[in-house]
Amino acid sequence: MTAIQYRTADVDGFNVFYREAGQPGAPKLLLLHGYPTSGHMFRDLIPLLANRFHIIAPDLPGFGQSDMPPRDTFAYTFDSMAKVIGRFTEVVNFDRFAVYVFDYGAPTGFRIATAHPERITAIISQNGNAYEEGLSDAWTPVQTYWNDPTQENRDALRAMQTPETTRWQYVHGVPDESMVSPDGIALDNYYLARPGMDEVQLDLIGDYKSNVALYPTFQKYFRDHQPPLLAIWGMHDPFFLPAGAEAYKRDIPSAEVHLLETGHFALETHAVEIAHAITTFFENEVDA
Repeated sequence: MTAIQYRTADVDGFNVFYREAGQPGAPKLLLLHGYPTSGHMFRDLIPLLANRFHIIAPDLPGFGQSDMPPRDTFAYTFDSMAKVIGRFTEVVNFDRFAVYVFDYGAPTGFRIATAHPERITAIISQNGNAYEEGLSDAWTPVQTYWNDPTQENRDALRAMQTPETTRWQYVHGVPDESMVSPDGIALDNYYLARPGMDEVQLDLIGDYKSNVALYPTFQKYFRDHQPPLLAIWGMHDPFFLPAGAEAYKRDIPSAEVHLLETGHFALETHAVEIAHAITTFFENEVDA
């Protein structure tokens, strides 16, 4: 089994922590996590793919072990995160790569893809949404804040950051809660409890509106460039509906869609199945 190495890259003064595995020279795979986690969410997937890919999994700005500068010195927006991670790929010499996007990693990765389509060899979207039909009713209070960004509506979203909500995000819709390790949940709650993190995350939740506004841009990128795309989805995700996975086929007719009997954090229960699907997808669609 290939060992995982833990590194930090200086991205123009911004420290980005990342996990790396596999051999240089192998096909490159960038793993982008979501809320409220970090690259730690890929802990089971990386060993399963490291013999096939050169893998890098950064912690997004403000998440995990990457820098979390004060809000008055860094804008916590998806544009800012994509700018840092896009530059990060240059610093670590990821010139052409496939990208695995999950949750917040999707609008981050899709911004990079639309800005630099020549860099993207394939996309694996695991509950990474790019279509309005993929948004569930769970977004209603968030949309209320988007449409009327008062302090009251902002404060109403603080419930999304409680330890109980973190656990719910992990276990909702899974076939057996005993399959979900409590360690990832505990680690995420540790990071969420850091001073100032509540406001950072509320800024990002508010800015998620910009991602929905960019859905037509992302979809045009899909139509124009036809990247090989695998959508693999926890079908009981309370935030991103299976319709969001199926919608990729509208713009990329060759897109492959797999629906898994699990929830939002599909890797917690189906890492082996997801790794197998990725390997088969590359053999049949990317490398063929």
